[in-house]
Amino acid sequence: MRVIAGKAKGHRLKVPKGTTIRPATDLVRGAIFSILETTTSNWTRVLDLFAGSGALGIEALSRGADWVDFVEHEPRCCDIIKQNLEKTRLAAQAHIYRCGVAKALSFLDKEYSIILMDPPYSNPSIGNLVAQLATSKLVGTNSIVVVTHSPHHPLDSTYATLNLIKERRHGDSCIAIYQKEGTP
Repeated sequence: MRVIAGKAKGHRLKVPKGTTIRPATDLVRGAIFSILETTTSNWTRVLDLFAGSGALGIEALSRGADWVDFVEHEPRCCDIIKQNLEKTRLAAQAHIYRCGVAKALSFLDKEYSIILMDPPYSNPSIGNLVAQLATSKLVGTNSIVVVTHSPHHPLDSTYATLNLIKERRHGDSCIAIYQKEGTP
């Protein structure tokens, strides 16, 4: 796995071995960032939930995000995110929270411009976390929420004030893009 574009383009990223982590493929990451580049110009604060190897958040930093908070509960993955950030020289623009996503949603209190959520595809309750996220103070008027998921566990088109604005399928991955209602 490598960084696709930006200032860290081409850097190889470590991926956790012996875990259930399923990193987003280059194709899916490329599709996510292609959509984001045409959807928003605000890359100030990014939140990477279920961060795994940190590939999505590192891609955002490489493409110009000012800051990324990574949330991952697996200690080995957190170590790999740290190593990947150091290797790409992006560690000064990031923080890693070693906890579960539900816990992070309870204590994080800043609004994010982009929220990336790449949960385990086997988890059928991802919609509940999206609903919790939708009512949190992390999602502002101009926030974009990106959720990758299995086509076997479809997501709703609306969660509280979050509305689905785009959905793409790439193989066994679906990419759902949400934005707060009333946003142009």
